Amino acid sequence: MDFVPGLVLCRRFHDEVVGPIMRRHLPGLPYAAGRLDTGSELLGLDTARSVDHDWGPRLQVFVGPDDTHRTAEIIATVDAHLPASFLGYPTRFAGHPDPGLGGLGVLAADGDRHGVRVLGLSDWLSAALGFDPRSGVTVADWLAVPTQRLAEVTGGAVFHDDLDGALARVRTALDWYPDDVWRYVLAAQWTRIAQEEHFVGRCAEVGDELGSLVVTGRIARDLMRLCLLLRRRYPPYGKWLGSQFARLPGAAPIAADLGTALGLGVPAGITGAAAREAGLARALTAAALWSNETGLAEAMDPTVRPFHSRPFLVLDAGRFADSLRAALTDPGLRARPPVGAVDQFVDSTDVLAHADRSAAVSGALHRM
Repeated sequence: MDFVPGLVLCRRFHDEVVGPIMRRHLPGLPYAAGRLDTGSELLGLDTARSVDHDWGPRLQVFVGPDDTHRTAEIIATVDAHLPASFLGYPTRFAGHPDPGLGGLGVLAADGDRHGVRVLGLSDWLSAALGFDPRSGVTVADWLAVPTQRLAEVTGGAVFHDDLDGALARVRTALDWYPDDVWRYVLAAQWTRIAQEEHFVGRCAEVGDELGSLVVTGRIARDLMRLCLLLRRRYPPYGKWLGSQFARLPGAAPIAADLGTALGLGVPAGITGAAAREAGLARALTAAALWSNETGLAEAMDPTVRPFHSRPFLVLDAGRFADSLRAALTDPGLRARPPVGAVDQFVDSTDVLAHADRSAAVSGALHRM
């Protein structure tokens, strides 16, 4: 059976199956529908491998506040009228889902659950984001939401919306950071790079090649996230970071330089610390040029230079962070520590996958 991309499958599942069920058996019920929760298909990165779990004919049906008491009725109605399969895929799931992460289990003809989740829109927004964007998005809100979640909500798909365009308003509100928040997040990302860029050479100098490679990998990850932010793309979590970075226009040379820094395709005669330094220097310079092109702050010299009196070439990335922070117009943002959004200083799935935990951690730090 030919693989059908997940968002295509889910859209057709709504248009050809779920939508007709709603119109026929629940006439007059206003609702919105889409795929905005979790899954590689929201980023257009699913493949045939994805079919093995939490993938298939699935979608969210959202109802307004006057109809949240009908969610059980709607679920039962859909359940009673779903076909056994759609486009060759079962419409039921089995196994052990993780409802906290939006999991459903594995497609199975004898599964005990379907993939149509019915929720009050306000309830889902509070659970997924920690706030309702239709009421506005505060600075605290922006900083408490991981970019993975923002990528999902803005990168998924809406199939139907007669809740006065509610889903469109949500996605428009979250389309991208306001300029000052963007400056602050970029400054935090440059700060992360500034704190470690000189470690690559220092580790190598004392014979710690493994440590030098580990630091190089950390800088490469931070630089890829930075480039996505510079191009107004929400960085996804680790599994899809490289794939999304590779999609950026103009990213191929930077990717090649980062590969050189990490030992991929190193030219003959250039090895070890020399290759790492050369690759990182070119990648950092390119990112610096991208940063200047945003026009968000005073342009900085994008060339590398020695780290103080030590023989390690660095960009001195803190210059870019300082320039961005100096351009902030919001004194409240300027007064915050240079840590950025929650996933710039927290790297735990068990925090970032839960809006209440992300908000608690972010709020605690930024209130200090």
